[in-house]
Amino acid sequence: MTDISQPTSTCPAPYDGRDAIGRAAEAARLIDVVLEGGPRHLPPEWRSQRLAPTDQKVKLAHNGGYEHFEHDGVVPADGEPVVFRWTRRTRVAE
Repeated sequence: MTDISQPTSTCPAPYDGRDAIGRAAEAARLIDVVLEGGPRHLPPEWRSQRLAPTDQKVKLAHNGGYEHFEHDGVVPADGEPVVFRWTRRTRVAE
């Protein structure tokens, strides 16, 4: 599952031991994903993501809880984003 606490970030990624070529190769494998459903007040810019092709779930931290999305199983036409549909909201455990 991909846990996205800040879908968009201007901070550089921490060093993870991979060189620039390794990071570029991984970025090239990412796919476009669109998040459908869920709360209407979810920021629109969060609805477009780039994820690994193997990811099946996404969890967004939002308003003291998490919004959960899952791949709908449909294989899109070339160039179309993969759709992840909202499944539930959970609260942050305190």
